[in-house]
Amino acid sequence: MAKTTINSNCVSTIIPSSSCKFTLDEWHLNNQFRHRYAKAQQKRADRILIEAKRMCESVAGIVKTNKEETDHQLRAKVNDIEFRKEELLRIRKDIVLEIDGLLIYKQRIINTLTSVKRNALEICKKCLVARGRRLGIDLVHDDVEKELLIECEMIQEAENLLARVLEEICEQIRKSKAALYRIDNDHENKECNLHIDRRNMALKKIDFDLNICQATLHSGILMTMNEWEQQTNSNVIDATKAINDAKRLRSYIDTIIKQTIDGLNGQKYVTNKALKRRIEQTQEAKTKLELQHSEIVKQVAAMSNNITQIKSSIADKEGYMALINARLESRCLRPETEVTRDLAEINLVKEIYTLQKIVANLQQMLCEAETSLRYLFKTQVQLEEDINIKTNTLQIDDVECNILRQSIDYHAH
Repeated sequence: MAKTTINSNCVSTIIPSSSCKFTLDEWHLNNQFRHRYAKAQQKRADRILIEAKRMCESVAGIVKTNKEETDHQLRAKVNDIEFRKEELLRIRKDIVLEIDGLLIYKQRIINTLTSVKRNALEICKKCLVARGRRLGIDLVHDDVEKELLIECEMIQEAENLLARVLEEICEQIRKSKAALYRIDNDHENKECNLHIDRRNMALKKIDFDLNICQATLHSGILMTMNEWEQQTNSNVIDATKAINDAKRLRSYIDTIIKQTIDGLNGQKYVTNKALKRRIEQTQEAKTKLELQHSEIVKQVAAMSNNITQIKSSIADKEGYMALINARLESRCLRPETEVTRDLAEINLVKEIYTLQKIVANLQQMLCEAETSLRYLFKTQVQLEEDINIKTNTLQIDDVECNILRQSIDYHAH
């Protein structure tokens, strides 16, 4: 037979071995398994399709809702930021005005302090030194000196007060500028935030490839809304306090400047009035002294003439005395019984006693007149000294002090 003549090696390559063959039952089982597996995959695919469709629809709604909520929150945030910005701008305008006002008042204080420190205290001290050169009885602790000392004390107190007020206003300017810096910083941050959120509101998912953007969450601790609001509120409160403090300080400065300048001008008026009154008193005393001096000079001349007359009268009486003595002496030469105490003798004796008494009286009067003349000369010298003292005092008070005090000028700008 032909089959039996075929090479066994060829048969082994063409006919599969019995170990690679499946049974018919296996074939049916395999078909059934493939069928059931395919059905299962179809069911699973249908379920996934339904779930995917439902999920896509559900997710689309959630995403839309979330986006709408986010857009709403962004709009609310933008409105809130805009409101806060307007509030910050309003308070910023007020605090800038107050800072400008404080700077003006600072210059007013500086100008006022300069007018007080310019020469007033030095002039008052120069007046005290000048009045220390008064002479004799005029070197008194009078009202002018008292008022000058009071004025010196008031000037020193005014300088110290204005210097303290200047320090206060500088400190208030510093606080106000610090509050302004915080307001500006807060406003700048909100402007940046507003720019970002407005841009976020304008973004569309089709504007550009959003897939390249990846959100970066803040690693640090985020500020809560209450903290965010409190920060701005705190800045506004601080700025408002600075504004109110600045207003009160400016009002206080108005009062201080007015009281200080009015007080100094008032004391200046009192001192000038005391000086004027003292000058009038000195001038009046000098005039009286000059009148007395004129009278004394007249009396000295009169007394000198009187002494000359008394001396002349005494000399004249000495002639009469010599005459009487000569007569008495010659009558002593009468002879014997002719030496009588007659009326002529009695009258000559009476005449000599009368002349002696008259000469004694004239001598006493001459002594008194010469003593009076010495006192008159002494009084004249004293009056001249007093007049010179008053002249020196008037030179100091009416010329030096008055001219010095004319340059004192207290004023508020």
